[in-house]
Amino acid sequence: MSTTDRTATAQQVAAGRQPATLAMRPGRWVDNWDAEDLHFWDSVGRATAKTNLKWSIFAEFLGFVVWQLWSVTAVFLPQAGFDLTTSQLFWLISIPALVGATLRIPYTFMVARFGGRNWTVVSALLLLVPAAGLGLAVSDPTTPFSVLLLLAATAGVGGGNFASSMANITYFYPAREKGWALGLNAAGGNLGAAVVQLIVPIAVTALAATALNLPLAGWIWVPFILLAAFGARKYMHNLSHARGDISGALAALKEKHLWIISFLYIGTFGSFIGFSAVFPKLIADTFEEFSSFTILTASLSLSFLGPLVGSLSRPYGGRLADRIGGARITVACFAVMALITVAVVLTLPLRSFWLFLGLFLLLFTASGIANGSTYKMIPTVFALQSVDRADGVSAERKASAALGLISAIGAYGGFMIPQALGLSASTTGAYTAAFVGFVAAYVVMMAVTWFFYLRPGTVFARQGV
Repeated sequence: MSTTDRTATAQQVAAGRQPATLAMRPGRWVDNWDAEDLHFWDSVGRATAKTNLKWSIFAEFLGFVVWQLWSVTAVFLPQAGFDLTTSQLFWLISIPALVGATLRIPYTFMVARFGGRNWTVVSALLLLVPAAGLGLAVSDPTTPFSVLLLLAATAGVGGGNFASSMANITYFYPAREKGWALGLNAAGGNLGAAVVQLIVPIAVTALAATALNLPLAGWIWVPFILLAAFGARKYMHNLSHARGDISGALAALKEKHLWIISFLYIGTFGSFIGFSAVFPKLIADTFEEFSSFTILTASLSLSFLGPLVGSLSRPYGGRLADRIGGARITVACFAVMALITVAVVLTLPLRSFWLFLGLFLLLFTASGIANGSTYKMIPTVFALQSVDRADGVSAERKASAALGLISAIGAYGGFMIPQALGLSASTTGAYTAAFVGFVAAYVVMMAVTWFFYLRPGTVFARQGV
């Protein structure tokens, strides 16, 4: 019997049965979740999963907002009376990425430990610390840099939210719909990086006359954070079958391909989140007259366009990888990213803002596509290079663990890129040296991708990874 016939038969059987219900205990714990059962899925599973996905996206979106708060707020600090060096400003921009990348590892296991609904509530409420802390700290220009840096570090909790959110949603959906659900969840979260750069400049300048209302950069998100925590508590569920796979994670860490793909992901997702964080300052430093545009009494920065196109292009990377192969798309994207970065270096002396903006939007687009294509490589690579071994951990379990670990390691690029740019500006007075370094890194990453996954004669090349 074909797969289509079996599905049709299962649907016919399900049609004659009573609608399934959730076996729910106090605390909204669900014991009978079986997304692969068509009857259960059609009766109650799909609607319940969609509800959890919506609130997960909202909470993760706010996580990215908080994660990127200092990327745009730091640009306004000198104007608000803060006496900070270039190096200090870049530390405020980059430290959330360092903390967020590190937190992604433990956050991956929190859903299994506490429950998806419970941890979404807790992780959402934790966002109040960096949001309210920023609002209080920037109201006084004499706030010490050490305090600002500590508060910027707490914004890293927003970066950790991605890992727990993705881990939670994967338990709700059947295998045939996981890709789409996780894609929506990731894209919805990534959009927070764009929205914060759009909203904050407007919020702190609207109706402020000649002064900045900089504390609003943090305070405006507090009601939304409370709403996310309330909605998660009221409408989301904990699945009792969700289990963390520490053994799978430890086994994955021993596989060389985890580290190879992590290196590539630093270049793809790391570029997206790193350039997202630093783009407002790059524009302000390089084209001060275009750092903002006045609309009535508010200021609008075009920096939000970068993370916006990067977020929207990510799903297309996965789709192209399905059709052409993830390694081919990743190699092509690294080549494009290298060429665009070379073009940025060569055209900076022209002092053309619109050319600069256009090139960076292409760079963001290429990094977004590469995010999707690189991530799509992970399950296939692990399936081909490692069948069950003596460690007793299957390739499937290793691949599942690798998805979270690689997303964490790749996020360190969000720290490296601002630090490289800050070091370049502090030592040479320009960003050129950092951009040249990025070109070299993209070329190396392109070569690594080709050598391991496209080189003729390898199993990965034969299978079109």
